[in-house]
Amino acid sequence: MRLVLGLLVCFSSIALQASDWPRFRGPDADGISKEKGINKDWKAKPPAELWRITLGDKGYAGPSVAAGKMFIIDHEGENDVIRAVDVKTGKDVWTFKYVDTAKDNYGFARATPTYDAGKIYTLSRMGLLHCLDAEKGSKLWSHDLKADFGGKTGAWDYAASPLVDGNKLIVCVGGNNASVVALDKTTGKEIWRGGGSDQAGYSTPVLATIENKKQYLVFTGLAITGVDAESGALLWRFPWKTQYDVNASAPVQIGGNFVFISANYGHGCALVAIGGGGAKAVWENKEVQQHFNSAILVGEHLYTTSDPGALVCLNPRDGKPVWRQPGFEKGGLIGIDGTMIVVDGKAGDVVMVNITTKAYEELGRIKPLGGQSWTAPIVADGKLYVRNKQYLVCLDLK
Repeated sequence: MRLVLGLLVCFSSIALQASDWPRFRGPDADGISKEKGINKDWKAKPPAELWRITLGDKGYAGPSVAAGKMFIIDHEGENDVIRAVDVKTGKDVWTFKYVDTAKDNYGFARATPTYDAGKIYTLSRMGLLHCLDAEKGSKLWSHDLKADFGGKTGAWDYAASPLVDGNKLIVCVGGNNASVVALDKTTGKEIWRGGGSDQAGYSTPVLATIENKKQYLVFTGLAITGVDAESGALLWRFPWKTQYDVNASAPVQIGGNFVFISANYGHGCALVAIGGGGAKAVWENKEVQQHFNSAILVGEHLYTTSDPGALVCLNPRDGKPVWRQPGFEKGGLIGIDGTMIVVDGKAGDVVMVNITTKAYEELGRIKPLGGQSWTAPIVADGKLYVRNKQYLVCLDLK
């Protein structure tokens, strides 16, 4: 009997392996969790609430999870508050505060904290970049992107999360010949600045290799660009002028040298082919209009939410939708274990959907919080994290 129980415990731990969500869009920055064996029968066994916390930022900053802590940028009074929360108890382990007295602008901070090698990197909406000790919450170094690099943003301030690449920390600054800046992640010292002079967009940069060249896909306020990872040189640029300069969703690399981009305000989406130092559209249409949440690529198809409020399965080869399901407003989604977990951005419903090109297939639906929920959910170590403008809840997915 002990042997049988031991085997059952072993198989259970293999089925649902512990996994962090250390940065925006997860372990591989693609919006997909590698965890398996989650509970998919939400009708018989809806995910139980483990804990919840109250948030004061009135906004949409996303969480990350690593080293037994959930990290998020909150707001209290005249200060942003970086919070490290124990994932078992929901209690703050430490907090770090800095001043942000400007009037809220759809809330305060928008970016997701980035965890790497015992450090947390955060960016405020006003451009304050911090590197903290993830265990203690003490400051190691900081920068003001506007004062130090001449940074410039659009009407909704900074939103892109910092990207760690090897020894470099990549930040979208929006300065003169400093659209992008690379810093030494340990010391904060500048390595290079470059990528042209476009003002910063609201999209987190994406690491890619195209034509054997390692580069960052940077969705600026005016274009999608390729920036050389070693030198900061601008490799190519594809103009993408959206109303109010809101280029906010993450670009998705497809099939080697193709990049999918999308924006809202009636703009639409495109598949951009990169080659020979240039970029051109393979197709462009209005079938998908992402406002700020981003697509996942599973197999040969993209899955995403799109204004005016649908969940869409899109064939990126020709830009045609395979199926479209209304009722999701501006909510975000992630992929996990053959399913999507999608949030209805208006009502706050959290919906499990089968990943299939056949048709929309809903597997379960819960409403842990309700109300406007524009932030994409995340999953770490069998726990689902969902937030709205007032609360963040941790749910058991086992």
